[in-house]
Amino acid sequence: MSVGGTEAVKTIEDFQVGETIETAGRTVEMSDILTFAGLTGDHYPLHVNEEYARTTQFGGRIAHGPLTFAFAVGQVALHGWYGDAIVALKECASLRATAPVRPGDTLRVRATVVEVTGARRPEHGTLHVDYDVLNQQDTSVMTFRWIMIAHRRTPLEASDD
Repeated sequence: MSVGGTEAVKTIEDFQVGETIETAGRTVEMSDILTFAGLTGDHYPLHVNEEYARTTQFGGRIAHGPLTFAFAVGQVALHGWYGDAIVALKECASLRATAPVRPGDTLRVRATVVEVTGARRPEHGTLHVDYDVLNQQDTSVMTFRWIMIAHRRTPLEASDD
């Protein structure tokens, strides 16, 4: 990204513990659910068969958990918060689906930096971010910790991370 004609590079030093962003919303359409089923081969009737889904505790079709997860990751990426800081994914931890996501729900993500640490390579650090996926009623539908390797502006001594 360019600022005032000079190249601005975002690095792990630009993230502070407690820093939080909230993304724009994205509505989950039935076509998203069916497309995801087709792409992944996950045609479980809870997601693709309305008659079956009505007989379940959910009373109708719901989105796949991995689809909700993918939307969350994408919403934060679209927000642009990470800029060019991220090198690679290290881990996704503690993923929990906490409420069903139904066709027509609008999802947004509240992402909070919870830890910034060193990494095995001195030119990198590790960024730990908690994601809370919320629907239009502010109900949390999924939570997880996204752990990424990020560029470091100032190299440190290597650690055991």
